[in-house]
Amino acid sequence: MDFRLTDEQRMLQDTVARLVRDQYDFETRQKLAASDEGFSREIWAQYAELGLLAIGLSEDSGGFGGGVELMLVAQELGRGLTLEPYLATVVLGGSLIDAAGSAAQKEDLLGRVIGGELMLAFAHGEPQSRYSLSEVQTRAERSGDGWKLTGDKAVVLHGDRADLLIVSARVGGELRDRDGIGLFLVDPKAEGVRVRGYQTIDGLRAAEVSLNGVQVGADAVLGEPGQAYPAIERAVDRGIVALCAEAVGAMQVINDLTLDYLKTRKQFGVPIGKFQVLQHRMVDMMMALEQARSMMILAAGRLEADPAERQRVMSAAKHTIGKSGRFIAEQAIQLHGGIGVTWEYSMPHYAKRVVMIDHQLGDTEFHLERFAALMETETAA
Repeated sequence: MDFRLTDEQRMLQDTVARLVRDQYDFETRQKLAASDEGFSREIWAQYAELGLLAIGLSEDSGGFGGGVELMLVAQELGRGLTLEPYLATVVLGGSLIDAAGSAAQKEDLLGRVIGGELMLAFAHGEPQSRYSLSEVQTRAERSGDGWKLTGDKAVVLHGDRADLLIVSARVGGELRDRDGIGLFLVDPKAEGVRVRGYQTIDGLRAAEVSLNGVQVGADAVLGEPGQAYPAIERAVDRGIVALCAEAVGAMQVINDLTLDYLKTRKQFGVPIGKFQVLQHRMVDMMMALEQARSMMILAAGRLEADPAERQRVMSAAKHTIGKSGRFIAEQAIQLHGGIGVTWEYSMPHYAKRVVMIDHQLGDTEFHLERFAALMETETAA
C-alpha cells in the first residue's frame, strides 16, 4: 500500500491546518464554547467556502474525496479542538442522505449542506440502546399518506442546533432486528417534537429528543422504509474513521504540550525531562500515538471494503485508538501535575475530548467484543 499523499491531499491538509491555526486559538475556542450557539457559524461558512463540507460525499451528490480525505480533515480539526458540527452534519447526516436519499433529496438537502446552509443531526441512539445500532424502540406507523413517529432519542450530537433531524424508527420487526428500521426527516420545530439541549463535558453540544406522535409526509422518508440498517451501519463506520482521526490529531497536541512541559518545568534545579523515568513514560506515549496513527490510516483505507472486513477494521481501530487515547490522556495529566487539571490550560481540554471520543459510536470494550464476534463468525464460515 502506498501511504504517500497526493498533491491534492497535501493541499487539503495544509488548507485545514492553516484555517485551524489562524482561526482557532484556545482562547477563541473557549469563548465559542461558552456562547449561546456553542460554535462559530462564521467559521462554518469558511468550511463551506473551502469545500470541506463536501468531503466524503459522492461525486453524484456534489461531493469529492473519500476515506483518506475525511481522515485528513478530521485530524486537523482534532488538532484545533474544534466545536462545529462536522461529524453530525457532514459525516453522519450527509452520509445517510447520500446513501439512502432520492435524487431530489440529495440535490436539495446535500446541496444546502455543502453550501453551509443546512445543519443535520442523526437521532439514532436511545436511552436503553447503549451502542447497539439495531436496538431501535422508536416507532413509525402509517398515518394517511405519511407516518407518525413516537419515541425518545438520547445524546443526539448537536441536536439542539440542527435545522433538520434524521430520525431512525422501527416500522416492523422485533426490538433488535436489523430489518424493519426506517429513516425519517423531521423538523425539530414540528408539533410533537421536544428538544432539550445541553453542553457535553468536552464542550460540544448534544440533545435529548422526544417524539410524541410527530407527523411527517411521505417525502420525509429516506430510502425504503424498513431497509435503512445498511446505510446506518456505513454512516457509523464513516463516523468512526472521523473520530479516530480527530483523536489522533488531539493526541498529537497532547504529546507536544507534554514534551514541551517536561523540557521547561524544573525540579531540583534541572528540567524534569532529564529524569529517565519520565523520559520512558514520554516514549510510551509516543509509541501509543504511532500505534493509533497506523490504525487510523488502516481504517480510512478500508471504508470501501466489503461490510464484513470494514466492520472488523473499524472495531480494531476504534478499540486501539480508544485505548491509546485514554493512556495518553492519563499519562499527560500525571506528568503535568496540578496544571494538568487547570481549566485555563488547553491540555486537559484535549484530554477530555480524547476520552469522550472513546465513548462515541462504541467504546473500547464494545469494539473488542464486536471484533471477537466478527472473527468468530468468519472462522466458522
